[in-house]
Amino acid sequence: MSLETDANNVGESRGEGWRETIKIVVQALAIAMVVRVFFYQPFNIPSGSMKETLLVGDYLFVSKLSYGYSRYSFPFGLGMFSGRIIAGEPKRGDVAVFKLPRDNSTDYIKRVIGLPGDEIQMRGGSLFINGTQVPKVRSGDFTTREDGGPARRIARFEETLPNGVKYVVLDSEPNGPFDNVGPYKVPAGHYFMMGDNRDNSTDSRALWGVGYVPLENFIGRAEVIFFSGAVDEPGAFRWYTPWTWPFDIRWNRFFNLVR
Repeated sequence: MSLETDANNVGESRGEGWRETIKIVVQALAIAMVVRVFFYQPFNIPSGSMKETLLVGDYLFVSKLSYGYSRYSFPFGLGMFSGRIIAGEPKRGDVAVFKLPRDNSTDYIKRVIGLPGDEIQMRGGSLFINGTQVPKVRSGDFTTREDGGPARRIARFEETLPNGVKYVVLDSEPNGPFDNVGPYKVPAGHYFMMGDNRDNSTDSRALWGVGYVPLENFIGRAEVIFFSGAVDEPGAFRWYTPWTWPFDIRWNRFFNLVR
């Protein structure tokens, strides 16, 4: 075999190698896109309205299969159809991502508190559903540091919804603006959403801000935290300073289920 023939074989082998690599990359991107559009979409938490369940800097996967699909399930809210297909109803206590009703474009994440037809009211910081008080038991304090400030303790409570779902809420301001509001009558086909950080959450209690959320606006149910960086604490996590990651990443939150 001549040197020229060997060189041609080597060139062909390299060309095939590059084509195979490109093929694998394209296939991987296509699979990732299908998963994101139809099954699981990643979201990050930019505010503290769901503390302590979700912290600023948490990254989580949201299951789109949980509630089926609407036009808001897809990129850019493409108006391919109205209503929902393969629809599953949100359950009381779910932590869900939805499009803000007043603009149908901003992503919000809150907990499902009221179902269609429910009457929701807050009295003295306690939640009432259809006239019955939701059990609320003190369970210590939650310590937070925000904007580089000193550590601050916030009263922590465990609530239990009528279907048995338990979760933690924070009460940082006794008799705050949203502690005595309602009653709200949830319309048919809508849901009443509330943040777990009760005094620092703009949610369905603010009819001017969020109000009742149509089923069509739901994107999916929050399932699992896959990454968490302490962006709202001293020495905040930054993507562009990898040498600080071991100290800024909240390793203990990785793969925590959202409840």
